[in-house]
Amino acid sequence: SAPLSALQRALLERLGARITFSRLRADHSVSDLLAAAKKLEPLDSALARETYLEALWAAMRIHDGSGKGLLAAAAAAALGAAHAPQPPRAVDLLLDGLAIQTVHGYAASVPVLERALDAFLSQDISEDDTQWLWLACNTAMGLWDDESCRSLARRQVRISRDAGSLRVLPLALNYLAGHHMFAGEFDDAQAVIEEADTIAAITGNAPVEDFSVLLAAWRGHAPQVPVSHDPDTDSQDMLSVNREFADAVLHNGLGQYAEALSAARQAAARDVLGYGSWVLPELIEAAVRSGDSDAARTAFAQLDERTMLSTSAWARGIRARSQALITEGPGAERHYIAAIELLGKSRMVVHHARAHLIYGEWLRRQRRRVDARTSLRMAENMFKSMGAEAFAARADRELLATGERTQKRTGQSTPQLTAQERQIARLAYEGRSNTEIAGQLFISARTVEYHFGKIFSKLGIASRHELTA
Repeated sequence: SAPLSALQRALLERLGARITFSRLRADHSVSDLLAAAKKLEPLDSALARETYLEALWAAMRIHDGSGKGLLAAAAAAALGAAHAPQPPRAVDLLLDGLAIQTVHGYAASVPVLERALDAFLSQDISEDDTQWLWLACNTAMGLWDDESCRSLARRQVRISRDAGSLRVLPLALNYLAGHHMFAGEFDDAQAVIEEADTIAAITGNAPVEDFSVLLAAWRGHAPQVPVSHDPDTDSQDMLSVNREFADAVLHNGLGQYAEALSAARQAAARDVLGYGSWVLPELIEAAVRSGDSDAARTAFAQLDERTMLSTSAWARGIRARSQALITEGPGAERHYIAAIELLGKSRMVVHHARAHLIYGEWLRRQRRRVDARTSLRMAENMFKSMGAEAFAARADRELLATGERTQKRTGQSTPQLTAQERQIARLAYEGRSNTEIAGQLFISARTVEYHFGKIFSKLGIASRHELTA
């Protein structure tokens, strides 16, 4: 019943806007968050800047249709906000960089965003700040900086586990799964996704579908995604572009290039943070295979701008692979070879295998069948070992076209543990007790014992001591 201070009223307004945002009414919450941030500026500039970042992120999630105006308004307001404290916090640099990217473009934002990532990696991060680590990770992937994202994801998982933050942990695990997936470790990625889904189910939250959908596409399967959101609340731009990106990967793997081109075009048009860069190589490959050279060259111009600013082997390898696809005649070969060498130095095993595949396809079309078989066999073996069924089948078809008979696998060289059994076995190998494993995976100790019975049976061993061998 006591009168509220100006700061208390501003905090209540911010809380109301955040609750609205958490319920996916992002189109309403952007304006509410901006209003709350404006009121907080003279009272608490640090909190005001965090509120501007929340508003900017809310607008990014809906930046199609009317959301484009909200995104521009949020970015302009962020750039006009109170100056960051000195030295600036990691969250301040992230706000400035994302606002600059929205207003002035990708190239202008790179120096500031790189400083933001350095700050997130070097500064002490409080439990409250962990909510921004996943956005920093997304930003890192948009800058082709997989090493920083991997470090940030691991840090967020560790902090969230230590704090028991079950709201943030599934997001962190989701990005960790993505790194396993890009490294060709599909079973490990699936295990981490299952852990995230278990936590989401326990806490009553929706599962984080980003990398589960993409993992299914890399495996060569159409993902089963329930449509569970209210169309009157959020335009689901982030969810839509994720599914469109996955569709592009799936159809490129299946050799259905017209469908891949359509999906990639839709995802690229949204240009959502992170995905806007990732989808361009899919678009280029689908366009070249569909005979749409204009679309391929337009997409390469965008990709060129976004990769030339990076020194990572991933960025440079993807650029070389894409340039090879749009280059006619013998001059393409040096780009194919460069792509294979560069991507071989990165953690992006899935893209390294793709480089071998398209080089082999090009060699066959140059009637260099013997050379083509070497590259295609490499791609086939890599895809089969990771479980990328559609791409493996595409390599098989190309090998057959060279006149070589491909051999089907008649059995598995390793026991077929489920994803969760693999994770339990690995934690036991690292010396974790049943109680510790149960706590990390949010299952009972009795369930861990049950899984060990299955693991021992499949591996033909009788104790944890034998697990090392």
